[in-house]
Amino acid sequence: MLRIHFTAADLSRTRVSDGADPLWETVLSLHRLQDRRPEPALAAVRENAGLRSTALRLLLPLVPARGYFPDFLTPPAAAAGVEHGLEALMSTPRRRLRAELARLARRNTLPDWTLGLADGKPSVLRGLARCLRDYHHRALGPAWTRVGRCTDADRSLRLHALWQGGAEAMLRTYGPDMRWRSPVLEVAYPFQRELRLEGRGLLLVPSYFCRTPVALADESLPPVLVYPAGRDAAPARTECGLGPLMGPTRAAILRALAGTCTTTELALRAGVPLSTASEHAAVLRGAGLVSSVRRSNSVHHALTPLGSALLRSR
Repeated sequence: MLRIHFTAADLSRTRVSDGADPLWETVLSLHRLQDRRPEPALAAVRENAGLRSTALRLLLPLVPARGYFPDFLTPPAAAAGVEHGLEALMSTPRRRLRAELARLARRNTLPDWTLGLADGKPSVLRGLARCLRDYHHRALGPAWTRVGRCTDADRSLRLHALWQGGAEAMLRTYGPDMRWRSPVLEVAYPFQRELRLEGRGLLLVPSYFCRTPVALADESLPPVLVYPAGRDAAPARTECGLGPLMGPTRAAILRALAGTCTTTELALRAGVPLSTASEHAAVLRGAGLVSSVRRSNSVHHALTPLGSALLRSR
């Protein structure tokens, strides 16, 4: 588990990225490409033998199927576009290149060409940037509209919670893999790790290709947490209704949450007593389907992306 420790200053500086980050999506798509389950958005890679034999031959050693990959592959400058990100990558200090590649080599065998990369040779850095650019445009280009649509929808839901109830309200919307227990965000992670933000805030980046939440390994870098955008939480479609799954009353409560509403409004919409509405909202919140924010003397409820996905699947 990754435990991210917040202060009041961190909460005020926590934000959601402006959209899909092209280099994070590029690197994380390489993870997905190595999954046994085919990713439809990467069909262009499977159909292009030339791309597989050149770009992937160079990139996959830097991005193993599981575990660590170098932080220098995903510089924050990429938020402004892939070219800005590649310029930042080519300017990575030699000391950092060496340290991150040495860390990668602890559990992975690296090809000989990475020796030049560790030495910061401009020709090798340019070659890596060219390879990333080629892969990004040819592999992700055909799917970029889908990627942007998915991450923008997730971002809108998070920002709605942020505007309505502040950063803590937004942090409660992330469901079972990211649980807010003030002042700590507990994140599903492959090993135990403590990250103290120390007033720097946190940038949350929704990602189409992300499988599980991932943070930068170097804690001296600006804190970033990349997480799967809402589409990965969508359950499979089924012909049966929600009633047999969760009971008719709780299903009615979930359906009544078409928009943000108070507990009183929720009870009226679902046609149940106030105490019943409150009880079922608490159960749905515990399952990651509903987020709740106290404002003055009332509690406001809204569907999380997981809750919305469950309703859409019906």
